[in-house]
Amino acid sequence: MLGSVRARAAAGATVVVALALIAAGTAVLLVLRGNLQNQAGLEAEVAAREVAVQIATGTPYDKLDLPDGEEHPVVVAAEDGRVRAVGEDVRAVDGKRVGAAQGAGSVAPPAAEDEDDEDDDRALKPGEVDDDVRYRDGTADVDGTVADYRFAVIEAKDTRGEQATVRAGAALAPEQDAVGSVRDAMLLGLPLLLVVVAGVTWLVTRRALRPVEGIRGEMAAITASTDLSRRVPVPSSKDEIGRLARTTNETLAALESAVERQRRFVADASHELRSPIASLRTQLEVGVAHPELLDVPGAVEDTVRLQRLAADLLLLARLDAGERPGGTRVDLAAMVREESSQRVADRVPVRTGELASAEVAGSRGQLGRVLGNLLDNAQRHAVASVRVAVVREGEWAVLRVEDDGPGVPESERERIFERFVRLDDARARDDGGAGLGLAIARDVAVRHGGSLAVRTGSVFELRLPVA
Repeated sequence: MLGSVRARAAAGATVVVALALIAAGTAVLLVLRGNLQNQAGLEAEVAAREVAVQIATGTPYDKLDLPDGEEHPVVVAAEDGRVRAVGEDVRAVDGKRVGAAQGAGSVAPPAAEDEDDEDDDRALKPGEVDDDVRYRDGTADVDGTVADYRFAVIEAKDTRGEQATVRAGAALAPEQDAVGSVRDAMLLGLPLLLVVVAGVTWLVTRRALRPVEGIRGEMAAITASTDLSRRVPVPSSKDEIGRLARTTNETLAALESAVERQRRFVADASHELRSPIASLRTQLEVGVAHPELLDVPGAVEDTVRLQRLAADLLLLARLDAGERPGGTRVDLAAMVREESSQRVADRVPVRTGELASAEVAGSRGQLGRVLGNLLDNAQRHAVASVRVAVVREGEWAVLRVEDDGPGVPESERERIFERFVRLDDARARDDGGAGLGLAIARDVAVRHGGSLAVRTGSVFELRLPVA
């Protein structure tokens, strides 16, 4: 079940919300409990201070106006621990009996042993009440009922100079009831809220992922049918799923184009291979039957054409497979001089123009193949001359090959770089190759981080980044 994205999203949201609610609930309970304890402590302090003021003003201990014992149990003890006054119905504090049945001479627990604060060293004067208040939690038995209280302890001196300790309490039952009520409400509401969070997350995630399921279903159908012309549905939303659908369709379009290109490449390659193979077979069969009629030069020419075509196809296959060029430094000017020196006996001579020193990084063999293909193409269409030059333009090395031929029509300047493309005036196979030279040249240029284009009718420009 958790293998579903919806289930994982719902479970994750539920866990996060549960942890957040538990943390927030704990904090609320602690703050509420602290506030109620402070409130109880304030009530106990008020009750204790009222009794301490009476003592300081000289009211006899047996005449003290003590609050109701159930609300605020009060114990007044002398400095030696003897109980001087006890609130009505108060029988014990912290399990130690202090009731009236023991009389005025009974001993109350010393206040100092119940407090954590350090004693105030300042001596009180007769008729004075200490400003310091000490708090502690404890229990009190009032008329046989034991309950929790928050006690406030205050020191006071009567007019005769006798010091007394007044301990008054405020019931903690309201605080405990309030905290318990809030805790019970949280424990009851938390599961319901988590169920709501899980349900809402499930529904929202299901709605959000519905387009993804549509994309998955269409991709499965495309895989089953192998029909790459189909496209996945694109939702109207401009969110990540919409971008995913559009990117998927762009990928399908690129894949369809690549597959179509591959099919066309195979078909064209088969067609181009069939011609020299058929011609070579015919000549060999004639030679077997009539040795005197065997055209050896023609057979050699067809074999050379077949060898060149196979080499071109192999290089294109390596380029399509993503073969990365090497990192060898190649001097374009030196490469031009070497290539032009081997073409002195060609029908159209190759002249060199400016040859600036420009080193590029890449494959010496592949870049030499580019230069050779550009020169072959220029010589094929030139009337009387071909000119090649190398210049530096900032961080780019530019190799230009120019001929005095009719040039490439503007409408065909991109098409000539497609594979197996020959313009109408160059379709005769004895005038040129199979239409792969310029396609190979551009692919190699792109693999080297550069470009190859026709800048004017008869000027081919190869741009490569300087090493």
